[in-house]
Amino acid sequence: MSFLNFLFGGGDTVDLKPLIEEGAFLVDVRTTGEFAGGNVKGSVNIPLDSVQAQIGKFKGKKHIIVFCRSGNRSGMAKNILEQNGFKNVVNGGTWERVNLFV
Repeated sequence: MSFLNFLFGGGDTVDLKPLIEEGAFLVDVRTTGEFAGGNVKGSVNIPLDSVQAQIGKFKGKKHIIVFCRSGNRSGMAKNILEQNGFKNVVNGGTWERVNLFV
């Protein structure tokens, strides 16, 4: 387990920086209340329970990074997206971890 994963929770072991620099679609899957309490600049809030209903918002994106408080809900969001045919999804883990690269 990497030091960052230890500190900031689960997520894929992918270098987020180049994806973000290429304009990745940053999706915070926490609740609207959690998002309002602090978020990543430039991210959109699509709560986990809304991901399936808002699948159209993900279409045509080169890179998608999903994240949450611990990496658990973003893992579920990644699975939902992959089940809908998306191959370009990364579980960024926590919003604090993603925020390090923005």
